[in-house]
Amino acid sequence: MPLARLTHHWQRLYFLAAFIWLIDYSTKVWALNNVSQVQPIKVIGSILQLRLVFNPGAAFSFGTSFTFIFTILAILAVAGIAYYAIKIADARWAAVLGLALGGIVGNLTDRIFREPSIFNGHVIDWIELPRFPVFNVADMAIVFAALLSVLLIAKEIPPFAPTGAQK
Repeated sequence: MPLARLTHHWQRLYFLAAFIWLIDYSTKVWALNNVSQVQPIKVIGSILQLRLVFNPGAAFSFGTSFTFIFTILAILAVAGIAYYAIKIADARWAAVLGLALGGIVGNLTDRIFREPSIFNGHVIDWIELPRFPVFNVADMAIVFAALLSVLLIAKEIPPFAPTGAQK
């Protein structure tokens, strides 16, 4: 379905989320089959490397013993986005929530279905930059969504139509 045929912001939000999830999942499958935990693949010297990491926590190894809590928080974030998706009145905010949802669901898929156990799975990270935590496509989507939301807030672009203006 071409993006132009998606006439509602919530449709574009979910389309983008599904696209991000598909890219994230596909690249994680590729990384599992082609990237080592021990010997990184040097793409651009030591500037950009590929190294497989199974992450039980958040960025910078924060909260490694709270995987279950991160899973619950991710489920709540997905529910919150689903609740507000239909109310989005601006295409840019639909993109923000689509990026966030795709990234959250990408990492949530790992937390639910990967080892060591259901709801405690480790997230597959595989992109490494110097002095930065190893990350994945889902992480990039979440960070880009956060940056874009800050920009929209700074420009005072509301995500919802003013009260009384909604259909």
